Amino acid sequence: MTLRKPGTSDMADAVKLQRGYYEATADNYDAAHIEREHVVALHLLAAFISLNGVRSVLDVGAGTGRAMRFLRARFPDLVIKGVEPVEALRLRGHAQGILKADLVAGDGTALPFGDQSFDLVCEFAVLHHVRRPKTVVAEMNRVASKMIAISDCNFMGQGPTWLRRIKVGLWGTGLWPLANRVKTRGKGYMYSEGDGVAYSYSVFQNLGQVRTCWEDVQVIATSPNGASYIGALTSAGHVLLVAQSRRADSRRPR
Repeated sequence: MTLRKPGTSDMADAVKLQRGYYEATADNYDAAHIEREHVVALHLLAAFISLNGVRSVLDVGAGTGRAMRFLRARFPDLVIKGVEPVEALRLRGHAQGILKADLVAGDGTALPFGDQSFDLVCEFAVLHHVRRPKTVVAEMNRVASKMIAISDCNFMGQGPTWLRRIKVGLWGTGLWPLANRVKTRGKGYMYSEGDGVAYSYSVFQNLGQVRTCWEDVQVIATSPNGASYIGALTSAGHVLLVAQSRRADSRRPR
């Protein structure tokens, strides 16, 4: 099999395909995406918001604003904004009571806000839909002043035990990109009716990047996939990463 390295046109096609998926499913989006792991993450995040005295939140890839509605109900005085590139999802959110000024057009790779302009910047199930999650995390680091939160997939904690061990081994030896290219027949992503375009993503892939900006970084399993004494890396298909206390030397987050 000859594998072709994806180029700019491939990435553009994937973005177009995913946004088209959301446009077509916007009316039923909330009902079709009731994911317990992200509900758990929201409840955990609420505790961190209280502990850190967070007064402003930006939700990246906010969709219809479901996380925004949850946090607003829990914290009525909280300033909550969301960015979402798909118009149909934004319109659905506006119809459910979120002001147009609060849920705005925006892309996670270039957030339309200044450095450290929100106490907390968060994302829920966004990074496994983008080819370069590192760019989105860098923007989250840049815009947050107190903390960031990432609730997303961990491909190494998904599947039966034997498969999880293989995936951890491939990732640890640097062979996962090649294995994933073979798995996806060169595209780098998979497509399903339930999730659209999705990449084999793990929050742990961005752990080092997050640590360059934040002193206190915690990873909490939100969707266990079997008992393990090793931890969330091999036993949780979804995790919540919470990073707090910005490093003094992180003037321009990477």
